Amino acid sequence: MPAPLPHEYLPSVPALTVQSNDITDGERLGDLHVFNDWGMTGQNLSPQLQWSGAPAETQSYAVTCYDPDAPTGSGFWHWVLFDIPASVTELPTGAGTAPEFKGLPAGATHARNDYGSKEYGGAAPPPGDPHRYVYTVHALGVPELGVPSDASPAVVGFNITANTLARGHIVAHFGV
Repeated sequence: MPAPLPHEYLPSVPALTVQSNDITDGERLGDLHVFNDWGMTGQNLSPQLQWSGAPAETQSYAVTCYDPDAPTGSGFWHWVLFDIPASVTELPTGAGTAPEFKGLPAGATHARNDYGSKEYGGAAPPPGDPHRYVYTVHALGVPELGVPSDASPAVVGFNITANTLARGHIVAHFGV
């Protein structure tokens, strides 16, 4: 039985519409977004994401990518980006990718991912069944989360959940 998706046990909120030119809900994640280490040969670029339908009281956004199928007992956080200004409704391909962070809006902050770096880290599952990668956009009711960038994904996630007005996601899969 697959692990639950990360939002299944969170408070219910209205849905955002999330779309991407790079990834499709329910489809395989392309090599463009796969890690480029640990035996993987992807390009490790964060996908283009755009969203709409946020409540009028939205003051900022957060974007996360989470693998609930990682054999860790707690999943694996691939991307934790927060304090995205409310005026931003799209991130271009590579916005979360170091060292350039092309298209990353001013004020947006990366928390460390489970690779230990403050950037997008692509898919890198062990051999076996494909893993799901949940790309989520969270509309938040605060202009800033007030957490440091070295906070764990769990601490950032706690603060995201406490301030979420709406959320939407795309789930892609990848396996080796």
